Amino acid sequence: MTEDPSGQNPLEALGGGLGGLDLGGLLQQAQQMQNQLQAAQQELAETIVSGSVAGGAVTVSLTGVGELTGVTITPGTVDGGDEESLAELGDLVVAAYRDARAKADALANEKIGPLAGGMPGFPDAPGAPSGPLGFV
Repeated sequence: MTEDPSGQNPLEALGGGLGGLDLGGLLQQAQQMQNQLQAAQQELAETIVSGSVAGGAVTVSLTGVGELTGVTITPGTVDGGDEESLAELGDLVVAAYRDARAKADALANEKIGPLAGGMPGFPDAPGAPSGPLGFV
């Protein structure tokens, strides 16, 4: 790189030496965003959402981050005495799980989406998996 004949740093004309960027302020903002994101993730991990089907016959509970915490089946929902009724019970559990997951995804999007927009691997980021929990 050749030196400026005037002896001045050509970046000084931009203000602050680096185009007027306040790197300290930028790092502070990034740290604040990281702290907010971690707090939101902790809140999600501690929040329980439930999904149910068939008028509450089967209820599935998840944390806001998608960890399965419980399955409740109302007595008399299925007979359980044959393969068909057990298959029906399995279908009800899957449907209740999907309902709970949709609620967990909505909650995660509400809590983390505004903080993580544009960050790889998070909701609203280009190329991010569908669903805030990374479910496809």
